[in-house]
Amino acid sequence: MDIILVPGLWLTASSWDDVVPALEAAGHRAHPLTLPGPAVGDLVIDDWVDAVVSEIDRFDHPVVLVGHSGGGNVAWGAADRRPDRVARVILVDTIVPHPGAMVSEFPVENGVVRFPGWDFFDADDVADIDDETRHRTAAQVVDVPGRVPTSPVTLGDDRRFAIPVTILSGQLDAASLPRVLADWGAYAAEFGRLEDVEVVRLGSGHWPQFSQPAEFSAKLVAAVR
Repeated sequence: MDIILVPGLWLTASSWDDVVPALEAAGHRAHPLTLPGPAVGDLVIDDWVDAVVSEIDRFDHPVVLVGHSGGGNVAWGAADRRPDRVARVILVDTIVPHPGAMVSEFPVENGVVRFPGWDFFDADDVADIDDETRHRTAAQVVDVPGRVPTSPVTLGDDRRFAIPVTILSGQLDAASLPRVLADWGAYAAEFGRLEDVEVVRLGSGHWPQFSQPAEFSAKLVAAVR
């Protein structure tokens, strides 16, 4: 299976370095992406979706899309554009966005959103990332085009709901995730229309590819089918 790996904000293809060997050992072909950066122009998230769609179109058979964090919005947007070319969407500690959803708001400086540092995030999200890993990964981050995190993702093809979805959640499971989403309005509505969805609890923070790469890789491999 060809697996397209979509990173979250500030991350590049290198964020999947500890995951790719496990996928390849299982007989898959991994395609980690680096999404277009500020040098390309005044981008919005749909431009990132276009980049993933271009990757999908390189293949003449269905692929699996994996999206981490804000990259989940990008992966779901690409699945909406090519619902007949995506065998499964795997979301890493994120959920399917609704039409018009944005990733989040961050300070914009000189047209870009810079990585705010690990201490910016909630303690539960980063508690399992040790100091060496924080230092190593912070050295690899890139600036994000300023409009990407707050621009709305375009979704319009109801065939996306028939695509199998696996959510690899840091702390939520199949029982607790719907309860949390019940207070999230349109997110709950999008999730509720999925025809084939499973939720797997990782027992990790928000960046399992960094904090527990072996355990995460095993669960990712199991989710590909």
